[in-house]
Amino acid sequence: MILNKLGVLTDEVSARFDEALDWIEEQGLKHVEVRVVDGVNISNMSDEGVQEVLRKVEAKGLFVSAIASPIFKCALDPNRQVASGDVFGQKEESVEAHFDKLSRVIEIAQILKTKQIRIFSFWREIEPKQYQNEIVAHLKRAGEVAEQAGIVLLLENEPSCNGGFADEVGSIVREVASPAIRGLWDPGNEAYGGRESFPKGYNEMKDILSHVHLKDAYVREDGSSRCVPLGTGNVPVIAQLKALVEDGYEGLFTIETHFVPAGGTQMTGTRMTLDALRALIKEV
Repeated sequence: MILNKLGVLTDEVSARFDEALDWIEEQGLKHVEVRVVDGVNISNMSDEGVQEVLRKVEAKGLFVSAIASPIFKCALDPNRQVASGDVFGQKEESVEAHFDKLSRVIEIAQILKTKQIRIFSFWREIEPKQYQNEIVAHLKRAGEVAEQAGIVLLLENEPSCNGGFADEVGSIVREVASPAIRGLWDPGNEAYGGRESFPKGYNEMKDILSHVHLKDAYVREDGSSRCVPLGTGNVPVIAQLKALVEDGYEGLFTIETHFVPAGGTQMTGTRMTLDALRALIKEV
């Protein structure tokens, strides 16, 4: 069941889109998420470029499951000290600029025939709870825009953002209370941030999630974090997958390893996680 719903972020395989698609087809995966295509963030591409992406994806018998956008990876107030993280080729912009970006990414999603866009919850404040009302107000507005377009926005637990962990994402999504705002559960991100991914994290999100990213991670003794292939970090992968199946999860799964082995490539790292997943699934 899981393998029939399994895809991958293309730029986790290769920066070269055609090479990534060739590999994804060879591995028998079902779908792709798109983030960066040949060095260009998908949110910055022209209609013609996006149409070419769709043509290439469909020529491989695949479909686009979601756009892994950078929307709302920005500061609520640029005058406050906040965390930051990966922006995948994007410059720092205002909240209003990100609402403009949201409108454009919705257009791109419609070209790519997907109804799902990954979003975030703004760069992490020193005390995120102090700004929950502001975060919720912005995401309510985003939800209204998305709902009118028939789009679902997937809020990911991302440690560099205010919804950094499962309990925070769960709280935000429930308070927004929009059918167009759902959770994107990444147990590897939870482990990367030093939190218990399962069962604690999962239990905070299982009733509001519509998409799952698969990675593994652990925190080193010096406090730094590292992503690793599935089954070699702090995520109890088998237990987590069993729970998703038993709880009737009907969404898709996307591999997002963030792991490159020493002397290896992104493709090698993703292949290691895919091979591990195929072995682990036998225990589910």
